[in-house]
Amino acid sequence: MSKWAWSQPADNGAFSLGLVGDTNVQGRDDPASAFVNVMDTLHDIDVLMGHLECPLSKPSDDPLSPDISFKDRWRHSDPAMVEGFAAAGFRAMTIASNVAYPPSVVVETTRHLDRAGIAHAGGGRDIAEARAPAIIEHDGTRIALLSYTSVFWPIEQPATERSAGVATIKAHTAYQPGRRALEMPGAAPEIHTWADRDELAAMINDVRQAKARADIVIVGCHWGVSSQEAFVAYQREIGHAAIKAGASLVFGAHPHRISGIEIYKQAPIFYSLGNFAFDWEKMADRNLDGLLVRCLVRGRGFAGIGFVPVRRDANNDIAIVDPRSPDGRAIVDRIAELSIGLGSRLETREAEVLLDLDDKAAAA
Repeated sequence: MSKWAWSQPADNGAFSLGLVGDTNVQGRDDPASAFVNVMDTLHDIDVLMGHLECPLSKPSDDPLSPDISFKDRWRHSDPAMVEGFAAAGFRAMTIASNVAYPPSVVVETTRHLDRAGIAHAGGGRDIAEARAPAIIEHDGTRIALLSYTSVFWPIEQPATERSAGVATIKAHTAYQPGRRALEMPGAAPEIHTWADRDELAAMINDVRQAKARADIVIVGCHWGVSSQEAFVAYQREIGHAAIKAGASLVFGAHPHRISGIEIYKQAPIFYSLGNFAFDWEKMADRNLDGLLVRCLVRGRGFAGIGFVPVRRDANNDIAIVDPRSPDGRAIVDRIAELSIGLGSRLETREAEVLLDLDDKAAAA
Protein backbone atom coordinates (compact mmCIF):
# COMPACT_ATOMS: atom_id res chain seq x y z
CA MET A 1 0.00 0.00 0.00
CA SER A 2 1.30 3.46 -0.87
CA LYS A 3 2.02 6.00 1.83
CA TRP A 4 -0.95 7.74 3.44
CA ALA A 5 -1.94 11.14 2.04
CA TRP A 6 -1.80 13.28 5.18
CA SER A 7 -3.59 16.62 4.96
CA GLN A 8 -0.73 18.46 6.71
CA PRO A 9 2.51 18.33 4.70
CA ALA A 10 5.84 18.28 6.50
CA ASP A 11 7.26 21.47 5.02
CA ASN A 12 8.40 24.94 6.06
CA GLY A 13 11.11 23.48 8.24
CA ALA A 14 8.86 20.90 9.95
CA PHE A 15 9.40 17.17 10.22
CA SER A 16 7.04 14.36 11.22
CA LEU A 17 6.98 12.40 14.47
CA GLY A 18 4.84 9.26 14.63
CA LEU A 19 3.44 7.47 17.70
CA VAL A 20 1.69 4.11 17.99
CA GLY A 21 0.37 2.14 20.95
CA ASP A 22 0.71 -1.47 22.10
CA THR A 23 2.85 -3.34 19.59
CA ASN A 24 3.56 -7.06 19.72
CA VAL A 25 5.15 -9.13 16.96
CA GLN A 26 5.65 -12.86 17.47
CA GLY A 27 5.63 -16.18 15.66
CA ARG A 28 6.21 -14.75 12.17
CA ASP A 29 8.61 -16.16 9.59
CA ASP A 30 8.97 -12.62 8.28
CA PRO A 31 8.71 -10.19 11.23
CA ALA A 32 8.27 -7.22 8.89
CA SER A 33 5.06 -8.74 7.53
CA ALA A 34 3.19 -7.37 10.57
CA PHE A 35 3.56 -3.91 8.99
CA VAL A 36 3.06 -4.84 5.31
CA ASN A 37 -0.05 -2.65 4.89
CA VAL A 38 1.49 0.43 6.51
CA MET A 39 5.19 0.08 5.70
CA ASP A 40 5.31 2.94 3.16
CA THR A 41 3.40 5.21 5.55
CA LEU A 42 5.74 4.40 8.42
CA HIS A 43 8.79 4.99 6.24
CA ASP A 44 7.38 8.41 5.36
CA ILE A 45 7.49 9.40 9.05
CA ASP A 46 10.79 10.98 10.03
CA VAL A 47 10.86 9.85 13.68
CA LEU A 48 8.71 6.83 14.56
CA MET A 49 8.11 5.79 18.18
CA GLY A 50 5.84 3.27 19.86
CA HIS A 51 5.25 1.01 22.83
CA LEU A 52 6.92 -2.42 22.79
CA GLU A 53 4.53 -4.88 24.44
CA CYS A 54 6.67 -7.91 23.72
CA PRO A 55 9.96 -8.57 25.50
CA LEU A 56 12.54 -9.95 23.10
CA SER A 57 13.61 -13.32 24.46
CA LYS A 58 13.32 -16.92 23.29
CA PRO A 59 9.81 -18.06 24.35
CA SER A 60 9.52 -21.11 26.57
CA ASP A 61 8.12 -24.35 25.16
CA ASP A 62 7.82 -25.91 28.61
CA PRO A 63 4.30 -25.53 30.08
CA LEU A 64 5.77 -26.10 33.55
CA SER A 65 8.12 -23.16 33.07
CA PRO A 66 6.09 -20.40 31.38
CA ASP A 67 7.58 -17.08 30.34
CA ILE A 68 5.52 -15.27 33.00
CA SER A 69 3.95 -17.43 35.69
CA PHE A 70 1.29 -14.82 36.57
CA LYS A 71 0.33 -14.14 32.92
CA ASP A 72 -1.80 -16.94 31.50
CA ARG A 73 -0.59 -18.20 28.09
CA TRP A 74 1.82 -15.31 27.69
CA ARG A 75 4.75 -15.85 25.32
CA HIS A 76 7.74 -13.60 24.86
CA SER A 77 8.82 -12.70 21.31
CA ASP A 78 11.77 -14.39 19.71
CA PRO A 79 14.70 -11.94 19.41
CA ALA A 80 14.47 -12.24 15.62
CA MET A 81 11.22 -10.25 15.78
CA VAL A 82 13.29 -7.09 16.34
CA GLU A 83 14.02 -7.22 12.62
CA GLY A 84 10.39 -6.28 11.98
CA PHE A 85 10.62 -3.15 14.13
CA ALA A 86 13.86 -2.17 12.41
CA ALA A 87 12.32 -2.73 8.98
CA ALA A 88 9.34 -0.54 9.92
CA GLY A 89 11.72 2.26 10.86
CA PHE A 90 11.14 2.60 14.60
CA ARG A 91 13.67 5.03 16.07
CA ALA A 92 12.70 4.56 19.73
CA MET A 93 10.34 2.44 21.85
CA THR A 94 8.97 2.49 25.38
CA ILE A 95 9.45 -0.84 27.15
CA ALA A 96 8.08 -0.42 30.69
CA SER A 97 5.12 -2.79 31.09
CA ASN A 98 3.76 -5.70 33.10
CA VAL A 99 5.05 -8.19 30.50
CA ALA A 100 8.64 -6.91 30.75
CA TYR A 101 9.55 -9.77 33.08
CA PRO A 102 11.70 -11.29 34.53
CA PRO A 103 14.43 -8.67 35.04
CA SER A 104 16.95 -10.64 32.96
CA VAL A 105 14.58 -10.43 29.98
CA VAL A 106 14.34 -6.64 30.36
CA VAL A 107 18.12 -6.40 30.00
CA GLU A 108 18.09 -8.86 27.11
CA THR A 109 15.42 -6.79 25.33
CA THR A 110 17.53 -3.64 25.59
CA ARG A 111 20.48 -5.51 24.05
CA HIS A 112 18.43 -6.65 21.05
CA LEU A 113 17.01 -3.15 20.53
CA ASP A 114 20.53 -1.70 20.75
CA ARG A 115 21.70 -4.22 18.16
CA ALA A 116 18.90 -3.08 15.83
CA GLY A 117 19.70 0.59 16.36
CA ILE A 118 16.42 1.30 18.16
CA ALA A 119 16.62 3.55 21.21
CA HIS A 120 14.58 2.60 24.28
CA ALA A 121 13.30 3.93 27.60
CA GLY A 122 11.67 2.41 30.64
CA GLY A 123 13.86 -0.56 31.47
CA GLY A 124 17.45 -1.39 32.24
CA ARG A 125 20.09 -2.83 34.54
CA ASP A 126 19.08 -0.52 37.40
CA ILE A 127 16.64 2.26 38.22
CA ALA A 128 18.89 4.99 36.82
CA GLU A 129 19.02 3.26 33.46
CA ALA A 130 15.30 2.45 33.49
CA ARG A 131 14.35 6.08 34.17
CA ALA A 132 16.81 7.58 31.70
CA PRO A 133 15.30 9.12 28.56
CA ALA A 134 15.96 7.95 25.05
CA ILE A 135 17.26 10.97 23.15
CA ILE A 136 16.61 11.26 19.41
CA GLU A 137 17.94 14.16 17.37
CA HIS A 138 16.47 15.11 14.00
CA ASP A 139 17.04 18.27 11.98
CA GLY A 140 18.60 19.97 14.99
CA THR A 141 15.66 19.20 17.32
CA ARG A 142 16.25 16.95 20.33
CA ILE A 143 13.38 14.70 21.44
CA ALA A 144 13.44 12.92 24.82
CA LEU A 145 11.29 9.82 25.35
CA LEU A 146 10.50 8.59 28.88
CA SER A 147 8.64 5.40 29.82
CA TYR A 148 6.86 4.22 32.98
CA THR A 149 4.38 1.53 33.98
CA SER A 150 1.73 1.70 36.69
CA VAL A 151 0.65 -1.87 35.88
CA PHE A 152 3.26 -4.31 37.16
CA TRP A 153 3.93 -7.25 39.42
CA PRO A 154 5.27 -5.70 42.67
CA ILE A 155 7.85 -8.44 43.29
CA GLU A 156 11.10 -8.28 41.27
CA GLN A 157 9.70 -6.29 38.36
CA PRO A 158 10.44 -2.67 39.43
CA ALA A 159 14.05 -1.65 38.84
CA THR A 160 16.02 -0.64 41.92
CA GLU A 161 19.41 0.90 42.59
CA ARG A 162 20.93 -2.58 42.52
CA SER A 163 18.65 -4.67 40.33
CA ALA A 164 17.32 -4.68 36.79
CA GLY A 165 13.70 -4.05 35.91
CA VAL A 166 11.34 -1.36 34.68
CA ALA A 167 10.55 2.22 35.69
CA THR A 168 7.33 2.39 37.67
CA ILE A 169 4.81 4.92 38.93
CA LYS A 170 2.93 2.97 41.55
CA ALA A 171 -0.77 3.77 42.01
CA HIS A 172 -3.06 3.00 44.93
CA THR A 173 -6.69 1.85 44.97
CA ALA A 174 -9.43 2.30 47.58
CA TYR A 175 -13.00 0.99 47.48
CA GLN A 176 -15.83 2.96 49.05
CA PRO A 177 -19.39 1.64 49.40
CA GLY A 178 -21.63 3.17 46.76
CA ARG A 179 -24.13 5.83 47.78
CA ARG A 180 -27.00 3.28 47.64
CA ALA A 181 -25.16 0.47 49.47
CA LEU A 182 -27.44 0.59 52.53
CA GLU A 183 -30.53 0.61 50.39
CA MET A 184 -29.39 -1.85 47.71
CA PRO A 185 -27.10 -4.70 48.83
CA GLY A 186 -24.64 -5.73 46.17
CA ALA A 187 -24.42 -2.29 44.55
CA ALA A 188 -21.04 -1.58 42.96
CA PRO A 189 -18.54 0.35 45.11
CA GLU A 190 -16.95 3.64 44.19
CA ILE A 191 -13.32 3.15 43.16
CA HIS A 192 -10.69 5.76 44.02
CA THR A 193 -7.15 5.73 42.64
CA TRP A 194 -4.15 7.98 43.13
CA ALA A 195 -0.47 7.97 42.22
CA ASP A 196 2.16 7.17 44.80
CA ARG A 197 3.60 10.46 46.04
CA ASP A 198 7.27 9.46 45.91
CA GLU A 199 7.18 7.75 42.53
CA LEU A 200 5.17 10.60 41.02
CA ALA A 201 7.77 13.05 42.33
CA ALA A 202 10.53 10.95 40.77
CA MET A 203 8.76 11.08 37.40
CA ILE A 204 8.34 14.84 37.66
CA ASN A 205 12.05 15.18 38.33
CA ASP A 206 12.85 12.96 35.34
CA VAL A 207 10.72 15.13 33.05
CA ARG A 208 12.35 18.32 34.29
CA GLN A 209 15.82 16.88 33.73
CA ALA A 210 14.87 15.62 30.28
CA LYS A 211 13.46 19.04 29.39
CA ALA A 212 16.82 20.56 30.27
CA ARG A 213 18.43 18.26 27.68
CA ALA A 214 15.81 18.26 24.91
CA ASP A 215 13.45 20.53 23.02
CA ILE A 216 10.49 18.13 23.20
CA VAL A 217 9.74 15.59 25.95
CA ILE A 218 7.34 12.72 25.32
CA VAL A 219 6.17 10.52 28.18
CA GLY A 220 4.83 7.03 27.52
CA CYS A 221 2.66 5.57 30.31
CA HIS A 222 1.65 1.93 30.55
CA TRP A 223 -1.42 2.34 32.73
CA GLY A 224 -5.16 1.93 33.08
CA VAL A 225 -7.46 -1.08 33.09
CA SER A 226 -7.16 -3.72 30.42
CA SER A 227 -9.95 -3.71 27.78
CA GLN A 228 -11.55 -0.62 29.37
CA GLU A 229 -12.06 2.56 27.35
CA ALA A 230 -12.44 4.95 30.28
CA PHE A 231 -9.36 6.12 32.15
CA VAL A 232 -9.21 6.24 35.95
CA ALA A 233 -8.23 9.09 38.27
CA TYR A 234 -4.55 8.28 38.80
CA GLN A 235 -3.92 8.38 35.04
CA ARG A 236 -5.14 11.94 34.83
CA GLU A 237 -3.06 12.85 37.89
CA ILE A 238 0.09 11.47 36.24
CA GLY A 239 -0.69 12.99 32.85
CA HIS A 240 -1.27 16.46 34.29
CA ALA A 241 1.87 16.23 36.43
CA ALA A 242 3.98 15.28 33.41
CA ILE A 243 2.67 18.21 31.36
CA LYS A 244 3.20 20.65 34.25
CA ALA A 245 6.78 19.41 34.58
CA GLY A 246 7.50 20.17 30.92
CA ALA A 247 6.29 17.23 28.83
CA SER A 248 5.06 18.16 25.37
CA LEU A 249 2.86 15.07 24.94
CA VAL A 250 1.78 12.04 26.97
CA PHE A 251 0.59 8.80 25.38
CA GLY A 252 -0.79 5.67 27.00
CA ALA A 253 -0.68 1.94 26.44
CA HIS A 254 -1.99 -1.23 28.17
CA PRO A 255 -5.81 -0.91 27.96
CA HIS A 256 -5.60 -2.29 24.36
CA ARG A 257 -8.55 -0.08 23.47
CA ILE A 258 -8.64 3.52 22.30
CA SER A 259 -9.45 6.01 25.04
CA GLY A 260 -10.17 9.72 25.17
CA ILE A 261 -7.83 12.58 24.29
CA GLU A 262 -7.34 15.48 26.66
CA ILE A 263 -5.80 18.88 25.94
CA TYR A 264 -4.18 20.11 29.13
CA LYS A 265 -2.30 23.41 29.11
CA GLN A 266 -2.31 23.17 25.30
CA ALA A 267 -0.55 19.79 25.35
CA PRO A 268 -2.21 16.48 24.39
CA ILE A 269 -2.70 13.45 26.60
CA PHE A 270 -3.66 10.37 24.57
CA TYR A 271 -4.93 8.15 27.38
CA SER A 272 -4.65 5.05 25.21
CA LEU A 273 -3.62 4.64 21.58
CA GLY A 274 -5.07 1.13 21.52
CA ASN A 275 -3.35 -1.73 19.73
CA PHE A 276 -1.10 -1.46 16.73
CA ALA A 277 0.44 -4.67 15.37
CA PHE A 278 -0.47 -7.33 17.92
CA ASP A 279 0.19 -11.06 17.48
CA TRP A 280 -0.34 -12.54 20.96
CA GLU A 281 -2.85 -15.38 20.57
CA LYS A 282 -5.14 -14.17 23.37
CA MET A 283 -5.59 -10.88 21.49
CA ALA A 284 -6.72 -12.60 18.29
CA ASP A 285 -9.99 -11.21 16.93
CA ARG A 286 -10.46 -8.70 19.74
CA ASN A 287 -9.37 -5.14 20.51
CA LEU A 288 -8.51 -4.67 16.85
CA ASP A 289 -8.44 -0.86 16.74
CA GLY A 290 -5.80 1.73 17.46
CA LEU A 291 -4.43 5.10 16.40
CA LEU A 292 -1.45 6.21 14.38
CA VAL A 293 -0.58 9.71 15.60
CA ARG A 294 1.47 12.06 13.42
CA CYS A 295 2.92 15.24 14.90
CA LEU A 296 4.58 17.97 12.88
CA VAL A 297 7.59 19.27 14.76
CA ARG A 298 9.04 22.69 14.11
CA GLY A 299 11.84 23.95 16.32
CA ARG A 300 10.95 23.39 19.96
CA GLY A 301 7.28 22.53 19.55
CA PHE A 302 4.44 21.07 17.52
CA ALA A 303 3.17 22.80 14.40
CA GLY A 304 0.26 20.38 14.16
CA ILE A 305 -1.00 17.01 15.43
CA GLY A 306 -3.24 14.59 13.58
CA PHE A 307 -4.09 10.91 13.55
CA VAL A 308 -5.75 8.15 11.58
CA PRO A 309 -7.53 5.07 12.93
CA VAL A 310 -5.88 1.70 12.35
CA ARG A 311 -7.31 -1.81 12.54
CA ARG A 312 -5.90 -5.34 12.24
CA ASP A 313 -7.29 -7.14 9.20
CA ALA A 314 -8.30 -10.75 8.58
CA ASN A 315 -4.61 -11.71 8.43
CA ASN A 316 -3.99 -9.89 11.73
CA ASP A 317 -1.92 -7.28 9.87
CA ILE A 318 -2.39 -3.66 10.87
CA ALA A 319 -3.93 -1.32 8.27
CA ILE A 320 -5.12 2.28 8.16
CA VAL A 321 -8.86 2.93 8.26
CA ASP A 322 -9.84 6.02 6.29
CA PRO A 323 -11.54 8.36 8.79
CA ARG A 324 -14.03 9.31 6.07
CA SER A 325 -15.22 5.71 5.64
CA PRO A 326 -18.13 4.35 7.71
CA ASP A 327 -15.78 2.31 9.92
CA GLY A 328 -13.38 5.21 10.26
CA ARG A 329 -16.12 7.69 11.14
CA ALA A 330 -17.43 5.30 13.79
CA ILE A 331 -14.00 5.14 15.44
CA VAL A 332 -13.53 8.91 15.32
CA ASP A 333 -17.03 9.50 16.68
CA ARG A 334 -16.31 7.16 19.58
CA ILE A 335 -13.06 9.00 20.38
CA ALA A 336 -14.95 12.29 20.33
CA GLU A 337 -17.53 10.85 22.73
CA LEU A 338 -14.83 9.57 25.09
CA SER A 339 -13.16 13.00 24.97
CA ILE A 340 -16.18 15.03 26.04
CA GLY A 341 -15.18 17.44 28.79
CA LEU A 342 -11.46 16.98 28.11
CA GLY A 343 -10.95 20.12 26.05
CA SER A 344 -10.11 18.38 22.78
CA ARG A 345 -11.62 19.31 19.44
CA LEU A 346 -11.33 16.94 16.48
CA GLU A 347 -11.68 17.90 12.84
CA THR A 348 -11.58 15.39 9.99
CA ARG A 349 -9.78 17.12 7.16
CA GLU A 350 -9.32 15.04 4.03
CA ALA A 351 -7.79 11.71 5.16
CA GLU A 352 -6.65 12.83 8.61
CA VAL A 353 -8.20 13.82 11.94
CA LEU A 354 -6.65 17.02 13.26
CA LEU A 355 -6.33 17.90 16.93
CA ASP A 356 -6.81 21.54 17.92
CA LEU A 357 -4.22 22.56 20.52
CA ASP A 358 -5.40 26.18 20.71
CA ASP A 359 -8.59 25.53 22.65
CA LYS A 360 -8.63 28.37 25.16
CA ALA A 361 -10.84 26.43 27.57
CA ALA A 362 -8.32 23.59 27.59
CA ALA A 363 -5.47 25.96 28.33
CA ALA A 364 -7.03 27.22 31.57
